[in-house]
Amino acid sequence: MADHVPELEPKMLERVETLALKPRVAEALQVCVEEVERAMAEQVRISEIESPTFAEKVRGEAVLALLREYGLTDVVMDPSGNVVGRRPGTGAGPVLAICAHLDTVFPAGTNLKVTKEGPIYRGPGIGDNASGLRSMLQVLRALNRAGIETVGDILFVGTVGEEGNGDIKGSKALFDGSREIDGCLALDMADVYTVQHGATGAHRWRIAIEGQGGHSYLDYAKVPSAIHAMCRAGNIIADFDPPADPKTTFTIGTIKGGTTVNSIAARCEVDVDMRSVNLQELEDLERRVLAAFEKGVELENARWPLADADHQLKLVKTQIGNRPAGMQPDDSPAIQAALCAMKHMGLEVRQCRPSSTDVNKPLSIGIPSVCIGTGGETHNEHSLKEYFDSTDMQKGPQLAILTTLALVGIKNEVEPGLTKHKA
Repeated sequence: MADHVPELEPKMLERVETLALKPRVAEALQVCVEEVERAMAEQVRISEIESPTFAEKVRGEAVLALLREYGLTDVVMDPSGNVVGRRPGTGAGPVLAICAHLDTVFPAGTNLKVTKEGPIYRGPGIGDNASGLRSMLQVLRALNRAGIETVGDILFVGTVGEEGNGDIKGSKALFDGSREIDGCLALDMADVYTVQHGATGAHRWRIAIEGQGGHSYLDYAKVPSAIHAMCRAGNIIADFDPPADPKTTFTIGTIKGGTTVNSIAARCEVDVDMRSVNLQELEDLERRVLAAFEKGVELENARWPLADADHQLKLVKTQIGNRPAGMQPDDSPAIQAALCAMKHMGLEVRQCRPSSTDVNKPLSIGIPSVCIGTGGETHNEHSLKEYFDSTDMQKGPQLAILTTLALVGIKNEVEPGLTKHKA
């Protein structure tokens, strides 16, 4: 059952149907079928290149070389580590960024060797996100083979830092205002029946409570406990009741501290994750959570009045994640292009929901953006038992091609559905 699915805009649906009738577009879509084996071999090669978050350079260089091999001359690795290649349009149209993240959740030294069993490919990261990079590269090859000239420019981007504590570093760099970009299409997740149309914001904090600590018996009543203070804070936070609509959530994801069973803990540390599609709700929750940690320290210090100033607990707050939230109207050209392309291809919309991806940043600053599937099916992602079912994987790049062309248009044939921002 899908979430709220926007009604299709007749003009965008007509644009997609018109595109699909163009011989060159049909040729590009057919290229995706003809090159399935080549594309899958490329996905495997990419997957076997180590690319932990914050260490994506080697994989980035490989993708950079492929972008050049497939005809792009304006290709760079920017200071953030993103690989960015431009496929020029007429110069008068909008600019669309097609993004697929380079990083994986697996640390250096992980065995990334991919094994094959029929259409099934097993290996850590084979789906997330070697599949997205494969789909992005296939789009480029197909457009070139079909000789399609677009009105708008297309940026092909391998982004860094999408996973975990990478905090969408690459997307933030891409949309830092240094480039004119009018829309974003992220290729992340294999499922072509899902549209991720909004940005679930995530604020993450590492909270440490620090003091002097002491002996559990000899220093009892003289020294407050960092662990007890953290427990007091956690007790307050556990009873928070954030709204279900817009969905807003929290969790204390990790906790560590103390040294021995017979010690009053000198330090305790937790990592906290808070999420919402609504920035105001997220910020309100964040204020309450941080205030609860302040209160926990205050209560624990007050519990032991014999403790002198040197033994009082102190709170240390470090933000470790800030993924901005954002939603967009149903008539956003990015959403409409993706949904109309799915309609043309006969792909049922099984899920239409917000998520946390590279589109978070552009959506938060009002740039039409959407995340779509790459084709095939990924199972057990983020685990060593991850595997990818390549059945019908051509549908991913085919969907991306139709969505892309609906947004950037075809020279002298179809106008772009994406609006070029005024300087």
